[in-house]
Amino acid sequence: MLAHLLEFMMLILFGVSWPFAIAKTYRAKRVDGKSPLFEIIVIAGYLCGIGSHFASGQGMWVVGVYVLDILLVSTDLSLYFYYSFKNRRRAPDAAPPKVEDAP
Repeated sequence: MLAHLLEFMMLILFGVSWPFAIAKTYRAKRVDGKSPLFEIIVIAGYLCGIGSHFASGQGMWVVGVYVLDILLVSTDLSLYFYYSFKNRRRAPDAAPPKVEDAP
């Protein structure tokens, strides 16, 4: 039971950070420095955690926190793709840099 309680606390503490990341992305409307691959890996890790609880049949009450964390990370990932696409469309088409002809 202690292991499940500690896992629950870990998920809560990780989950507390995602609203700050979401708010920062929403306010800045920029995604510079964000890694969608990292967020996809985090979601995959949460899914593995859910899978372990289904496989063991124990501590199923923790699954709800996993789902909440997945929703938060998915929100941040959705904002990444939204603002990434929006900012790319807004940027003027820049000509590729000139390469000097070699002699």
